[in-house]
Amino acid sequence: MKNLPQTADCIIIGGGIIGCSIAYHCAKMGKKVIVIEKDYLGSGSTGRCIGGIRQQFSSETTVRIAMDSVKIFKEFGDRCEWYSGGYIFLAHSRNQVDEYKKAISLQKRLGLDVSFISTQEIEKIVPGIDTTNLLGGAYSPVDGQANPFLTLKIMSDAIKELGGKIHTKEEVVSIKKETGRVVSVKTNTNAGCFAKQSSETTSFSSGNEYFAPVIVNCAGAYLSEIGKMLGIEIPSYPERHEALITESIENLFNPMLVDYRAGGYYFIQRHETGQIIGCYTPIPTFEGKSKESSIKFLTEMPKRMIRFLPVLSDTKVLRQWAGSYIMTPDGNPILDKTEIQGFYVAGAMCGHGFMLGPCCGKLMAELIFEGKTSIDISEFSLKRKFKKKEIFK
Repeated sequence: MKNLPQTADCIIIGGGIIGCSIAYHCAKMGKKVIVIEKDYLGSGSTGRCIGGIRQQFSSETTVRIAMDSVKIFKEFGDRCEWYSGGYIFLAHSRNQVDEYKKAISLQKRLGLDVSFISTQEIEKIVPGIDTTNLLGGAYSPVDGQANPFLTLKIMSDAIKELGGKIHTKEEVVSIKKETGRVVSVKTNTNAGCFAKQSSETTSFSSGNEYFAPVIVNCAGAYLSEIGKMLGIEIPSYPERHEALITESIENLFNPMLVDYRAGGYYFIQRHETGQIIGCYTPIPTFEGKSKESSIKFLTEMPKRMIRFLPVLSDTKVLRQWAGSYIMTPDGNPILDKTEIQGFYVAGAMCGHGFMLGPCCGKLMAELIFEGKTSIDISEFSLKRKFKKKEIFK
């Protein structure tokens, strides 16, 4: 007997935070969803991020999305290891002070608990921090951290409980359209990489075709490649970034520390384990999908951490890794429909995917099935000019 076609209301390509969040919110609307992931959930940028979650941005849209995402993280609570330890953006120049204070004015207007604090106040929050040339910082005590994999588990469990399907180790190889609208996707299955999973979450065939009137491209580093399957140009590209994590140590500080100078860094102490986890933006940046780690990062990142917090000098690094930031020309994401009916794009989060993902998923579900969003996301359209830069990059 011939197998019946596998159908859904919505197919999501990509099993990171954006794809899982969209599927989660669509499933909560009562929609039948299928998530297709070429590897395992979180195998791209989501599983390689350092877990920081902030609401300090210079765009009203992004601040509102971030604040709404934090509400969702708080709802998940201990299940995702949410902890409100704060963020401090350190200011070492008059220009930074002015930019941060301008952004704080916007953030306060939107209801965020944030302020510009003095060097002396920073020393109280982060004892022992190097204050050379430090002029203060932008501080929000209600920013925080969470566990990316536990967040995905909460969402994926809910998707399945609500009747959705998640297919891992399965790669989309083509998208079919008819008369200007999407119809289906075809896949290949990477059977050689299977972990032992239930048949509900993994397809063991040599390839499948799934049918739906809505297909959402959330493919992360492969966003552009998926777009090209339908002739859609998506101005995004991956950059390789590296991170490291140390052994567990006594609690030293709570907030994420961010220094945007050329020799700067961003790192945080994990609330659950006491480990320090962090990274920096390389200059020049490295475009491409490489996940190779470098000796340069392994030696340079600890130097920067010790320089600004000398008490870390005897702390041991346990491991390092690399992953992709999916970038756009203006440092802001793409959340939009395309000219092909039923085909949507959600991605290129520019390093902010985990922190913005919970709300972005809700907004995309609203756009797809209600035709309007509770937060105006027009500035993240696919066809924008890409001129408005994010200060808190």
